[in-house]
Amino acid sequence: MTSIGKISVFVVAILSFCFPFSLRGQSDKVVYPAQCPSQWKPLLEGRRVAYAGVASSITPQGHSLDLLREGGVNIVKIFAPEHGFSGRADAGEKVSDSVDPSTGIPIVSLYGKVRKPTGAMLADVDVIVFDIPDIGCRFNTKLITMQGMMEAAAAYGVDFVVFDRPNPNGHYMDGNILDTAFRSGVGKQPVPIVHGMTAGEYARMLNGEGWLEGGLRCHLTVLPCGNYSHRDRYRFPMFPTPNLRSDKAVNLYPSLCFFEGTTLSEGRGTERPFEMFGSPLLPETGFSFVPQPREGAKSSKHYGVRCNGLDLASSPDLSRVNLGWLVWAYANFPKEQRENFFTPFFDLLAGGETLRKQIEAGMTDRQIHATWKKGLERFQTIRSKYLLYEDFDPPTEGK
Repeated sequence: MTSIGKISVFVVAILSFCFPFSLRGQSDKVVYPAQCPSQWKPLLEGRRVAYAGVASSITPQGHSLDLLREGGVNIVKIFAPEHGFSGRADAGEKVSDSVDPSTGIPIVSLYGKVRKPTGAMLADVDVIVFDIPDIGCRFNTKLITMQGMMEAAAAYGVDFVVFDRPNPNGHYMDGNILDTAFRSGVGKQPVPIVHGMTAGEYARMLNGEGWLEGGLRCHLTVLPCGNYSHRDRYRFPMFPTPNLRSDKAVNLYPSLCFFEGTTLSEGRGTERPFEMFGSPLLPETGFSFVPQPREGAKSSKHYGVRCNGLDLASSPDLSRVNLGWLVWAYANFPKEQRENFFTPFFDLLAGGETLRKQIEAGMTDRQIHATWKKGLERFQTIRSKYLLYEDFDPPTEGK
């Protein structure tokens, strides 16, 4: 067991004997590609495999790395994204290379000295298997790491296989489209904040639209998961990062992550990050918290200082990006301090300067959303070409 338990695009068909039930169902009925050797053995047998995964790359039958090794796959190395293979490192923390203590397999960090595999790293690799749970949000780094791996695979003639997984925020699409002049480590492509795609669908889009660096296209295979559609509300069986500890935090993340680009706390350093926000400079609201250093949040904002704000643990689940809380916080921030409300990181998270300027101008959540409509319609035309699963219904007017 582990220590944690060319140019063509095609999709391997869902085999009826591997996915014996309907594609509509609950999270606990999802069938993950790692559970279906009949799909991956023809792609991996007799080949040198680099595995990209994390602690939460699990299935009901065990960790996907274990299932591959038990199936005779030759795993020569592990590629690890932000937070490391263990999933315990802080957000943004550089992670060093290491060795899995149980298997002796080297772990190569793609969130340290390098952000994509080098030619030397792929010299002994025939195929990369990507099996990393993703939250479906533009500024989360997992799919940015996937893009880097796809670019390296294309450049060095390595096959790329995605073991697809459901997206817990895959039941809707919302947000402004990233301005490519603001590309960064928290946003690479002209997609909305919530793109409503799985990793496999997103990989198909990167390849199909020629969005990999230099217009490269890799030899991509996507193995779909079974018993999932974009109409379903998927819940992680194991949370993927130290600061996403609940279904509520996963649902709120696309809305509250913007606070990382402000001087307010998004709840890091508490028991419930991304379920609250606050600042010592906000007025009393009847709710406050004091952030403290803890695993996954060893350094953050306002440690040891009482922050007034809002507790969102009981708020309704979202099927849209809620900017109301950000607008409220800015309006209630002391006027003499508002020039210190946003940090330079905000425009990178927002994929441009427009959102910041809209909030500074006093626009409401609804008014800002109205400016997103045409961009979302254009993106949906692109997105729809690459979907592998039944899509959600379009939102009704006004939602």
